[in-house]
Amino acid sequence: MRKVIDLQLRLGSIPIEKIDLDARSRDDIPAVLRGLQMVYADKTARAQLIDLLDAHFRPGIDRKVGRPGMEMWRILVLAVLKQGLGCDFDRLQELANQHGAVRDMLGHGAKGLDDER
Repeated sequence: MRKVIDLQLRLGSIPIEKIDLDARSRDDIPAVLRGLQMVYADKTARAQLIDLLDAHFRPGIDRKVGRPGMEMWRILVLAVLKQGLGCDFDRLQELANQHGAVRDMLGHGAKGLDDER
């Protein structure tokens, strides 16, 4: 079943609102993640975002099928990172698998503790 956001935390994961991002970093990754974190923490903005995501489903798409564990929030995070960083899919995969803050934003938890690998 395709969920928008899975609110049940996984073992070793932390709430998105509590992810510690370096405010002094001049890199672009923390800046993009901070924007996503602000949208997630604001319930009104998050509800509007969910409505926008729902509006982009084709009418014939069955919402009951989809890859387990691939919530719309994770797809959004990866899409925003790809566009915001202007990166290719190889860099995006490396970020999703190796970058700690990106893994936290995706809800993966500590490396080795999640059941998706």
